[in-house]
Amino acid sequence: MNSLLCIYALCVVALFVKMLAISCYQGFYRISRLTFKHPEDAGFVGRPASPEELPQVLRAAQAWANDLENIPLFFVLGALCLVFNPPFMLTAGLMVLFTVARMVHTLTFLARWQPWRTIAYAVAITCLLGLAAMVSMGAVRHF
Repeated sequence: MNSLLCIYALCVVALFVKMLAISCYQGFYRISRLTFKHPEDAGFVGRPASPEELPQVLRAAQAWANDLENIPLFFVLGALCLVFNPPFMLTAGLMVLFTVARMVHTLTFLARWQPWRTIAYAVAITCLLGLAAMVSMGAVRHF
């Protein structure tokens, strides 16, 4: 089996677990505070619906939305890189660095740590640009 495919697969799973953790984070705050915005959820625990979401839940939703702007691009670019057999070390480094940067971004987003959040975001975007460049070079090479 291709070692780069294994690294890509592990990065995909790590990013999935990270996004799942954000959902669990939201659920933890809702359940521990017994505060639910949707009437059916609040009614299930015998509480009235809250007019507003908890701040922690809103923050996590923003982190989740940011993931949805970036992580699917990694899935596509990473998979396309595998098609063109790019340089192993560079591609593996970009994939792992992207994954770590997105994890750091989420932690710093939830903790409200600047400038670390912006730095993590910039690192992840730079990795995506690098993967896009390798896909482009591979496509041109095989044209």
